Order: sequence, then structure tokens, then C-alpha cells
Amino acid sequence: MEVFEEANGSESVLDLSRLSLNDQSFDTIGDKRRKDTKQLYLCYNRITVLQNSICSFANLEFLDISNNALTVVCEDIIRLTKLKTLVAKNNRLNEFSLPKHFGSLQLEVLNLSGNRFDEMPSQCLQLLRLQSLSLGGNRLKSIPAEIDNLTSLEMLYLGGNQICSIPAELGNMPCLTYLVLCDNRIQSVPPQLHRLHSLRSLSLHNNLLTYLPREILSLLQLQELSLRGNPLVVRFIKDMTYDPPSLLELAGRTVKSKNLLYSHQDLPNHLVNYLDMSCKCPNPKCAGVYFDSCVRHIKFVDFCGKYRLPLMHYLCSPECTSPCSSNPQSDADSDDDNSVPAHRLQRVLLG
Repeated sequence: MEVFEEANGSESVLDLSRLSLNDQSFDTIGDKRRKDTKQLYLCYNRITVLQNSICSFANLEFLDISNNALTVVCEDIIRLTKLKTLVAKNNRLNEFSLPKHFGSLQLEVLNLSGNRFDEMPSQCLQLLRLQSLSLGGNRLKSIPAEIDNLTSLEMLYLGGNQICSIPAELGNMPCLTYLVLCDNRIQSVPPQLHRLHSLRSLSLHNNLLTYLPREILSLLQLQELSLRGNPLVVRFIKDMTYDPPSLLELAGRTVKSKNLLYSHQDLPNHLVNYLDMSCKCPNPKCAGVYFDSCVRHIKFVDFCGKYRLPLMHYLCSPECTSPCSSNPQSDADSDDDNSVPAHRLQRVLLG
């Protein structure tokens, strides 16, 4: 077909987007071109069924068939043994659209956002090499407990569904770095999420959360926690506690803050090593130090607005004034905020 011959792309990239293609085969594309193609773009067409002829692209590594009217993915897609990325967002797919053995693919990235899935396809839970899974903007009501089969998963995007709860098994995913559960109906967060030691970003905004488990403070790698649109923020900040320093730490703080000299001749090796591990308080107005005991604050990140939310700080004591606590309150601050210590709340502006 002439339209294929005019398609844009290098030898390894074939872009057939926005050509009003329908459910037709790729027989008119030359054998060499099909063999050389590693990236195939079929987005913004009129394709309703991904035909078996797709398997003629034997070396395909990337396939984007987004923004069509796709309802069925052919069984022969499993013959694409080199396929690593499949993007099929904004179609009409549901849990019956995928072939039975879809889970045998060696996919690393799968994007099925903006479709009509009422539940997560069981085939997706068999993709053991999967690193990124996106099922946002569907009709999911739950997350299957078998989600922990995906032990290589680094990014899980389930925003914009109808999910009411988070299974405890989600905490069994050692590589999970980005977890997006925003715009759902989630009412609580299981304490088992504290086992997500690689987690850096957790998006929970626009849910029905009224509290967070205290165990979430043990997520030491967590850099972003988005909670806007939930009624829990003020309550959580009020309930935060501070473990007082030990006598050893108090003595160590005194030695370091007063710049007292010490050496291996004066102290046992383990005490010298302990003193050398001190951390300076990040507050420029404070000359204090800390060792094991500090005030840890979660960084509540809002991605598109202006809200008074807690920002992660490691301060030497609850009495230490936060570096940003001088920020004036805005007219939008609620009355409830007045009873919360000023140093516990920060203003986060992200455009």
C-alpha cells in the first residue's frame, strides 16, 4: 500500500501514526523493512483489532498502538519474543481483550491506561520481567494480592480508578520506586508498605484517607508523598512523636557542639568513631548536631498547586526552628492549622 511506503522513520523506526489506518495487514510492507523495524508506531488510527500479521515484525522491541479503537489483541503477539515495550493506552480494551498466553511475553514496560478494564488482567501478573505497569484511567475496583508476583516492578501507575483498598501484598515488591494511587477511593494505607525500601515517590492525592500508619516514617528513601485532597494532613502532623536522645547521644552532642578536642588517646575507638558520625542540623540558625535521634518529617509534595504541607526535615530536636518556618501564612490556611506548631508545616510550591 502506498501509504506505507511514504511512512516516516529510519530503518529501525516505522511511524504509521495518524494515517487513518484500519484493520488491515502489513503485507504491503517489504520483508526487509519489517525485519529491520524495531520501533513501530500505529497510534491515532482506526484500528480495532491488532491482526496476527503484526508478528511479521520479528525484531520488534517497541510497539505503540495508542489512541485507536482497539478491542482485541491477537494471540500471535506472543511470537514477538524481542518485544520489551507495549503502549496501548486510550483504546477500548478490557480484561477479555488480551490473549491467554500474553503473560509469556518478555515485556519490561506495559501501558494500558485509559481503557475499560474492570479488573487487572491476570496475564499482566505473569509478566515477571515487567519494570513499569500503567493501568491508570480504567475502572479497576481493587488491586489483586498477586501483584507481588511482579518482583522486578519499579513503577506502578493505578491513578484514576475506583480502587477502595491497598492489599498488604503490595509491600512485598522490593524494587518498587514510584507508586501512583491518586484519584481513587482509598480509605487507608496498610502498614506493610513500610517494607518498600526502594520507594521514592508515593502519590495518594484525591482519595478518602483519614490517617496514615506511623510505619510510613520508616520509608527512608521516600522523597515525595502527595496527599492533597485528603482530610488527614493536620491530624497526622499533630500525632508525630519524637524519640528523646540517649545519654550517649546527649554527651556526644555536647562534645561536638562545644568543639571539645578528643583523640584515640583520650577515648576508646568505638566512642571516637561514634563522635565522627555526627550529623549537623540543616537549620542554618542552629549549630546543633545529632546522631541517632532526630526529628524526621515527611515531605508532603503537591504537584500542581499551593498548599501548606509538611516537608521532610531532619532536625536535631522538636525545639529546633525549621529553616523555612518564617514563611507567612496565606489566606487559604485553615483554622485547624493554627493549633499545629509552625515548624511542623511548610509551604510547597510546584507548578
